[in-house]
Amino acid sequence: MPVIIAWMRLDLRRRWRSLAVLALLVAISAGVVLTAIAGARRGASALTRLQDRTLPTTAVALPNQPGFDWDKVRALPEVEALTGFAVDYNLAFDGLPGDVSGFPATDDAVMRTIERPVVLAGRVFDSARADEVVVSARFVKSFHKGVGDTLVLRLPTPAERALSTGEVGRLSGPRVVLHIVGVVRSPWYSDAPGSPGALQLSPGVTAKYHDNIIGSGPTATFVNALIRLRGGEAAIPQFREDLARVTGRSDIDVWNRPDQMRQAQREVTFAARCLLAFGGAALIAALFLVGPAIARYVTASTAELQTMQALGMTPRQAVATAAAGPAIAGLLGALIGTGGAIVASRWFPIGATSALEPTPGTSADWTVLGPGSAFVALVVVTGAALAGAVALGSSRRATTSRRSGVALAAARAGLPVPVVIGTRFALESGRGRAAVPVRPALIGAVAGVLGILAAFTFAHGVSDAASNPARFGQTYDLGTYIGENGHDQGPAGPALAIVAANPDVTGVDDARVAVATGPGGDTSVTLWTDTAVGQPIDVVLTKGRLPRSANEVVLAPQSVSRLHTGVGRQVTLTGDKRAALTVTGVGFVPEGPHNGYAEGGWITGKGFDSLFAGFKYHLGLVAVRHGADPASVGRALVKAVTAAIPQAEGISFDPAFPPSQVAELREIRVLPVLLGFFLALLAVGAVGHALATAVRRRSHDLAVLRALGMTRRQCRWVVVTQATVLAVIGLIFGVPLGLALGRSVWQQVADSTPLYYVAPLALWALLLVGPAALVVSNLLAAWPGHRAARLRIAHILRSE
Repeated sequence: MPVIIAWMRLDLRRRWRSLAVLALLVAISAGVVLTAIAGARRGASALTRLQDRTLPTTAVALPNQPGFDWDKVRALPEVEALTGFAVDYNLAFDGLPGDVSGFPATDDAVMRTIERPVVLAGRVFDSARADEVVVSARFVKSFHKGVGDTLVLRLPTPAERALSTGEVGRLSGPRVVLHIVGVVRSPWYSDAPGSPGALQLSPGVTAKYHDNIIGSGPTATFVNALIRLRGGEAAIPQFREDLARVTGRSDIDVWNRPDQMRQAQREVTFAARCLLAFGGAALIAALFLVGPAIARYVTASTAELQTMQALGMTPRQAVATAAAGPAIAGLLGALIGTGGAIVASRWFPIGATSALEPTPGTSADWTVLGPGSAFVALVVVTGAALAGAVALGSSRRATTSRRSGVALAAARAGLPVPVVIGTRFALESGRGRAAVPVRPALIGAVAGVLGILAAFTFAHGVSDAASNPARFGQTYDLGTYIGENGHDQGPAGPALAIVAANPDVTGVDDARVAVATGPGGDTSVTLWTDTAVGQPIDVVLTKGRLPRSANEVVLAPQSVSRLHTGVGRQVTLTGDKRAALTVTGVGFVPEGPHNGYAEGGWITGKGFDSLFAGFKYHLGLVAVRHGADPASVGRALVKAVTAAIPQAEGISFDPAFPPSQVAELREIRVLPVLLGFFLALLAVGAVGHALATAVRRRSHDLAVLRALGMTRRQCRWVVVTQATVLAVIGLIFGVPLGLALGRSVWQQVADSTPLYYVAPLALWALLLVGPAALVVSNLLAAWPGHRAARLRIAHILRSE
């Protein structure tokens, strides 16, 4: 130990800058890797931790019936808690868009006995107060209004509410000043991907302004409910049965929230795995970038330590002395990296998962950080010790180097000497002190090309899906609301016929919608009729064909999974009546009030009539000619329909909104791109290190060649050839592997999202990756080439 301490005193005085740089490299690498792993672990558990703290909803019942009697449902033995919410679209706030308002709660159970939220700031509203509101975290970021600020709510008069007037300028009811008292979060009251945030009124507002929000009689607003069952998800079939019994209705849609949360957890897990992959790639990059730096530091003192060994220092002492400096740098870097990971934790989880984190902010996950920092320090110490042992033992044993077949072929082909020598430098490691890290350079070059191409291939898949709603089955551009609960608001047939006659319209579907129940009563299936008016709209199928008869159905992917069925198999569905239907295909459906695009199914008009006595909703779906502006076409359709059918006054054709999964995909797109650039950094570091090391360690070979007549320019060409060979090998293996990896990852994302898979091809990345790799590698060769041309031949040969 005294020998090591004495050595370190001398070594620190002359090489403290190198040790500081080494500690900084270790700190950056450790910080990035630990941040990614800790962030992935935090994100993967976010939803579970949120559910454990919030008394989440088990089922959502959606009768959509004015004046529905919830007391009968509340009295069912399996119902532990129930809170109603008014399906009100007439709330308007000064200076805010109309979609920030959550459905108003109708009783004081909300956020108390069900969906009790995590409070991020302030407190939960007082249920008895008629001037309080809570908001989501994204609302605060989007509108810069938080606890202590006020909002102005404009309500309709009872007459305006009955007419569903939702424009601020046309509301002449009460003007209510609301105080934001808290920022909250729960599984139900959380921010959706891509949304600007939301707010939730105190039940006291609904109670005081009942006639303005809910009303009475046949024009009253629907009140649906969130329900917590005593038996959890297992009680849902019994609840469906009891609900049908006490209401006399078998067509009430009941959402299985635990099943929906499992889908959300799959999305959360996927994002966490992406982050873990990023951390793994960063770890590999660190090994390739920091490892050679450690080895260089250790081997720089080899000659002095070998002299000390001749004077009596034992081999163990020599290795420990060589590794002491990097060990100190590794320990210091691990501590700094751990501190950086703690600071960076405030920005995690990332993407959509951030809206589910119950404790946002700085977090020190010592389950990851403790072992992780110890692992970093251990790897540095072990690497330094191994590098020291190898370097100190290299003079005592001979090593052999495998000859490269490519280099031999170049020599036999009579290629110029600089090309042959450069090829050998790139592919042959050499022996003894002349050995260079060939394999890390080759692996780094391949990984860099692979990473960049895979990242941009994946990003192209995301861009394609984001700009093509048809990937999610959304093949219509406009939608119109015709009727609900079995009653149309006007003559639907003539109106849709006028729509179909418009030259800018390429397809119209007369869609009746109702909800059936699957076998066992634990799965709801929203069914849409595939009834063309004129030309049909396209239906995106991933398997099979559309239904042609009354006993056939196409199911969406998630419904196929929940019903445990498939193409060619029969499934029994129950609406007002029961029917056994054959699944003819798997495809996507329009997003509706009670279903997403990946859940539900298509059925013929006769098949619909065999299951239901009426419909829950009646909609018209309109596909517009490519190149036409949907908004302009919508206005023309409104004018044409109202001119021909005066009683259709008030009809509208609204643009279809992209699914929320588009925003989720955009949020995870950055990870593969960052991963690609990390791998590119790996390639730059590995190739640059190989070029610089080759010139330094093989200076004797270059000096001999110079003495035999090689010019300075030819010396530069040796290094240029070495760099070019590394880049070419990286392209030969990296291009096909990167393309395959990018498509494979996108295929997994398409299957898990789900969406219609189209093989992505990042054409510009594919065309430019080759020239870019060659340019970067030759730029890296510029300085080593300059050093090779400026070698002091006489000095090198005399010292040898």
